[in-house]
Amino acid sequence: MSMRTVGAAVLAVGALSACGADEDRLQYATDYSRHQPLGVVGYPTSDSLQVTQKLVWRLAEGRAGALEALAADPDAKGAKAEIEKTAQKWIQAYRQGAGGKVTAEFYDEGSVRQLVVVYFHDTAQIKAFLVRITGRTGEDGWRVIMREPDQGESPEAPHWVPRTPGGLGSKTPL
Repeated sequence: MSMRTVGAAVLAVGALSACGADEDRLQYATDYSRHQPLGVVGYPTSDSLQVTQKLVWRLAEGRAGALEALAADPDAKGAKAEIEKTAQKWIQAYRQGAGGKVTAEFYDEGSVRQLVVVYFHDTAQIKAFLVRITGRTGEDGWRVIMREPDQGESPEAPHWVPRTPGGLGSKTPL
């Protein structure tokens, strides 16, 4: 293979990668303009914030497939059915609240995982979940732990979560 061929291949891959990144940024900007801004408390990373924002948007839209796409470990044994069921339950429970004012509180530091508590102000609901980096070296990006198929219709937040954002200074009480 000549150097010219190798160079052309490298440029083509780079161009395709740039197009994918541009499409992702355009989709994020479009989503951002169509939804209410997310209130933020605590110290998210840019990626934990982005996956949380996408989760709230997908809940508000009622898009189960797009919500499932945010899940961590979808290929683990039995995970697909659990994730599908969880996505449906979360949409049923939180869709109305996700369409209004929402605040996400990010607990502790977020180097590889972060606990997020989302406050749906219009419905007075609270939902806690974990986001984390997936893949062996983080190549899969940040995803949501979404395997709660047996939760109730409107599950309660953990007992230690304050009724309003910021009550614990974004530190878990452990």
